Amino acid sequence: MATALKNLSEYNAATIPSGEGRCFVVIVAEWNEQVTNAMAEGAIKTLKDNGVKDEDILVCHVPGTFELTYAAARYAHSHLLIDGEREADAIICLGCVIQGETRHFDFICEGVANGLSTINAAGEIPVIFGVLTTDNLQQALDRSGGRLGNKGVEAAVTALKMVQYVPKN
Repeated sequence: MATALKNLSEYNAATIPSGEGRCFVVIVAEWNEQVTNAMAEGAIKTLKDNGVKDEDILVCHVPGTFELTYAAARYAHSHLLIDGEREADAIICLGCVIQGETRHFDFICEGVANGLSTINAAGEIPVIFGVLTTDNLQQALDRSGGRLGNKGVEAAVTALKMVQYVPKN
């Protein structure tokens, strides 16, 4: 298991480009909010720790992980503005799907992974996949600020690295 070998919150700050002057959208699923809110806190703190100002971070909430795709597509393709003036430089999608007794888990995970991958491949701006797909709640808690770090931190670091490929607005 990859995360058993690595803490999701650990990164070498010297390898992270500054996010100063860049705009980020953080889309957070409300389903499993104990987990996703902790991931969002980690992502936002990481962005700020790396030069991003409060006014350059837009946080929006969607009902569940499946809805991340629609919101990400709107910000990536429709050029929705963060503050009425600037478009996002990257989108961070944060969600958590926990295995249940039915195949619903499989459909949601596959749909979100394929949907976000398709938006990302369109190449307008980076769309970061910060979605936990776990067998149980404890695994999710371990990866949202628990003993294995925070997937939100990892997603923010990825976004900071990817914006270097996006021309500044």
